[in-house]
Amino acid sequence: MTDQELLAYTQAWSLAAFQRPFRHQIYFNRRLKTTGGRYHLSDHHIDINPLMLEEFDLANLKRVVLHELCHYHLHLTGRGYQHRDQDFKQLLAAVGGARYAPRTSQRRRVQAQQRYCYQCQVCGIRYWRKRRVNLARYRCGRCRGRLVLEKIEKTSR
Repeated sequence: MTDQELLAYTQAWSLAAFQRPFRHQIYFNRRLKTTGGRYHLSDHHIDINPLMLEEFDLANLKRVVLHELCHYHLHLTGRGYQHRDQDFKQLLAAVGGARYAPRTSQRRRVQAQQRYCYQCQVCGIRYWRKRRVNLARYRCGRCRGRLVLEKIEKTSR
């Protein structure tokens, strides 16, 4: 599917679901890795992850586009357009948009990461963290003992 075809679909879905026209641009953006789409507040254009169509079907793409259109129309009408806003949640449920984009193969690759295990030298409790901890600054939360790096694991999700 080209960007022009995506624009035509989006304009049709916008009129059908919101009874309002979509007057800006929508593009496929290959640089999106962990999200289905993104609405830009500054110039009102929308980026869509092409993996939403390549790895799934047109129905899934429609749900992701409807999600971004909820941001678009609510922002332009001056209502709550953020995920936490009640206006957004209600409109998203009414039009049948996706609350979350499905995991793509690219997202799974991004989330393969290291996990760090720290152990208290006094009470022996273990702490698992995704990020490194400054051992000179942080102590055990239970007994205030010193922490040592026990092991580093490579995980893949």
